[in-house]
Amino acid sequence: MVTRLVKFTWNHVRYVPLWSALVSSHWRSFERRSRALGTAVGGLLRWYPIAQRRVDRELLRVYPDLTRSRRAKLRREIGRHMGQTLFEIYHCAEFQTRLDRFEVTGPGLAALEEARAQGKGAIIVSGHFGQWEAIRAVLKARGLESGAVYKPQTNPHYQRRLLAGIEAGGKPILATGRVGTKAMVRHLCSGGIISILLDEKYAEGVRLPFLGLPAMTSISAAQLALKYGLPMVPAYGTRLGDGGRFEVAFETPIPHTDPVTMTRAFNDSLSARIEADPAQWYWLLRRWDGA
Repeated sequence: MVTRLVKFTWNHVRYVPLWSALVSSHWRSFERRSRALGTAVGGLLRWYPIAQRRVDRELLRVYPDLTRSRRAKLRREIGRHMGQTLFEIYHCAEFQTRLDRFEVTGPGLAALEEARAQGKGAIIVSGHFGQWEAIRAVLKARGLESGAVYKPQTNPHYQRRLLAGIEAGGKPILATGRVGTKAMVRHLCSGGIISILLDEKYAEGVRLPFLGLPAMTSISAAQLALKYGLPMVPAYGTRLGDGGRFEVAFETPIPHTDPVTMTRAFNDSLSARIEADPAQWYWLLRRWDGA
């Protein structure tokens, strides 16, 4: 009983700062509220010691020659992107209406439209880069609604807000695990589209290069694409300027070869995006722990 009470209280305490940031400026415009949360998270990552150490550890794995001043600047920029992304996901219904701020590029969108015309499903692969929900916003506006796979949160307050936000971007929303995987296969086989973020550590995966370092990586998306003859399209929502505009790029579908080769091609694709703009990736994933 005491343990449950402590956990209940701690979940509330952890949620209060975010709740305060989300509601205290509700009278402002969408852009100003997004930038305000971005500024707050940027300051946290730049000055809070625990956040500093965690981000610096990952940055120095990939960029060992980064100076202290450059790391501090990157932490602030990373936090700004994180805060804006979080705000937009929590207010995804409103975010979905802002299509005039999206610049759509790349041949992958035509491949997805062709798959839909043929009654086939499709798999979109992306990562925690820029604003990944911009991808599903573009698809939904074109009648290509995409479901997504997500990892449930342990804090019920975050979980409630997160699930409501990503459901506004398209359905079905499937939790990681065996039940979610079975539902995903049914959705794909019925001609649906699923978006998967493939840049988290997966202990049962295959060790593949990511940003030049070995990382345990899931090959399940490529396995599904091969098994059911589906296009596997890398896509990214890159922030532009002050972060309120986006380039949503749908790359050429990854050629069907074998799961490892296809997944490695995706890792290379995402790595190139990160190397071009490292501040837009979520460096708190512990991507290489145990690798």
